[in-house]
Parts: sequence; C-alpha cells; structure tokens
Amino acid sequence: MSAYDFAKSLLFRFDPESVHSATLRALAGVASTSLGRSLLQKAFDFRDDRLKVEAFGMTFRNPIGLAGGYDKDGVAVLGLGCLGFGHVEVGTVTYQPQPGNPRPRIFRLPEDTALINTMGFPSLGSEAVARRLARLPAHPDLRVGVNLGKNKDTPLEDAAEEYRAGVRRLYCWADYLSINISSPNTMGLRRLQSREYLAGLLSAVTTECAVQRAETGRRVPLLVKLAPDMTWPEVDEALDVLLSAEVDGVIATNATTDRQGLRSPLRTLPGGLSGVPLTRKNTEFVGYVHRHAGDRLPIIAVGGIFTVEDVLAKLAAGATLVQVYTGLVYRGPAMVRDILKGLLAARERWA
Repeated sequence: MSAYDFAKSLLFRFDPESVHSATLRALAGVASTSLGRSLLQKAFDFRDDRLKVEAFGMTFRNPIGLAGGYDKDGVAVLGLGCLGFGHVEVGTVTYQPQPGNPRPRIFRLPEDTALINTMGFPSLGSEAVARRLARLPAHPDLRVGVNLGKNKDTPLEDAAEEYRAGVRRLYCWADYLSINISSPNTMGLRRLQSREYLAGLLSAVTTECAVQRAETGRRVPLLVKLAPDMTWPEVDEALDVLLSAEVDGVIATNATTDRQGLRSPLRTLPGGLSGVPLTRKNTEFVGYVHRHAGDRLPIIAVGGIFTVEDVLAKLAAGATLVQVYTGLVYRGPAMVRDILKGLLAARERWA
C-alpha cells in the first residue's frame, strides 16, 4: 500500500467536504513561503519543455490542468501549481457571495471511483476572489483560469448582465475566463446552453471582454463550459452560437446527471456525477465537438481522467488540454507527475 493509499483509507472515513477544505488550507499554508513551494515542487513537480502546449494564444507548460470546482475561491492556487499542473482553474465564482446548497453536498462512491456533488456554487463572491488573486506572487509558468457562474437567485433573464459584471471584475486577474452554464446544481442554469439565452449571454460577455481588452491592453481568452447530457442536436445548436460569437474555446464537460451502470448504494442521490463513469461519455463528447467545430474551437477535456491512457484518449479525440478533479481525490498529489512522465514516455515512443 502506498503512502497516499494509507492516508486515503484514513481520510475517507471523514466528511468529504471537510477533508477537502482542510487539504486546501494545508496546501496554501505550505505554499505561502518560497521554501514551502520549493519543497512541494521537489516532491511532486515534473518539468520538460517537450510537454509545452500552445493554446488560446498562450503557452502552457504542460497539457494537464486542475478543473474548476476544486479550488472555488482561489485558496491554494500556487500550492496546486506546485503539484505539477500547467494551469489551475479557480471557481466557480459567482458575482455576489452565496453559501451554496445545504451540507452534506459531496459524496464519495468508491465502488465506482466517482463523486457526486450538490454544491450549488458556494462562493466568496467575485470581489473577494479578485482581491485574493491580485495578491498572488508572480507565477509566470502557471496559467490561472477563472470560472464564472450565476447566483442562485438571479433570474435567467438577468444572467447575461451578471456574467458580464463578473467578467468586468475578474478580467484583470485571469489568464482565461470560463463561462459555466452547465452545472446541474443551480436550478435552470443549463437552460442557458440553449440558443434562446446563449446568444444574448455571449453577446454581453464578449462585448465586455472587448471593453476590458481596450482598457487593459490584455487579451483574455473566453471559453464556455458545456454539459455532457446534451443531445447531439442541442450540442450542434450551442456550437453554432459559440462559433458565431467567436469565443476562444470549449471546456467539455461538466459533471453528469446520468447514473447508468453505477454500483454504489449512493447512486440515486441527485447532483453532478464525476469520475470513472464519465470517462467514455466525455471522450465521445470531445470527439463530437472536434468533428463539428475542428480547430475553430479548441477543447479542454475534463471528465474521468485518471491515467496517462485517459489523457491520450482525450487528446486523440481532439482535445488540446485536459483537466482533472476526481482523479486527484482518488490518486493523490503524485497523479500529475506520474501522468506527465507517462506522456513524455509515449511521446518518445512515437518520435
């Protein structure tokens, strides 16, 4: 049994959200000094220039990122970067602070190597997160994305202006922005993926991005995060809108509400399912988006990534970058290093 497997056997006896919060605080504490960051990097980081990826007009030091939802308020950005991630996506951040749904709201399904969450966008709010990101020390080789969501009580008719306000507040502190309209845990949110709402929302957001670009002299790419439970005609409609709006890319996908094939006694719980059960479905979704949009919409794939083989499958399906979440919970802090070494070995075999 590895050291992490032993630690996991103990940690999995406690409430998942409490363990998660304590882990983030501990990581932030260690990474608060240059010595701590150096020790983390020595233990977990892996660097090789051959792993660099060009995407969205930026250079990522490797293709592996941390998905939105893991560090919602930007508590441990630099510590997470020391684990080897090429990018860390903060959020989901709502414009106003909100508590999210009642606890418990994260559930482990070890029989399925999965998680179910009913978080509902708990967030300190955009102003607090902007202040936190503004205080970060320089991090030239770590890209930081910001994932934006809608407050629970904001009507869908007002969502476009709320997302626009979020862009205005966080644009300066993001390397890219992600518009989250695909969480299953905010009532009605996924309706924003339909043409009825999506065109107006993206018009407002892209207009604000243009304003901020003119004021700051920085171009911050805009991505949209989609749900894996859309029908193919719904995906086609969304892609048409995204291409018309000239957004920079797609994050595919959020968690799923599908429960097919689960073994866990918790399988009937509501919420978003992530982990191994999403792996194949996500890869199919990534492939579909790539076939229909090609290089016009670069893809960040997220869904059921645990191994180097999973990453290679996403890249083969058309992804440019990938993100992990549940895999980090089950495999531990050495996961990214191990995958990166595997990717480099695969690259050398094909060279």
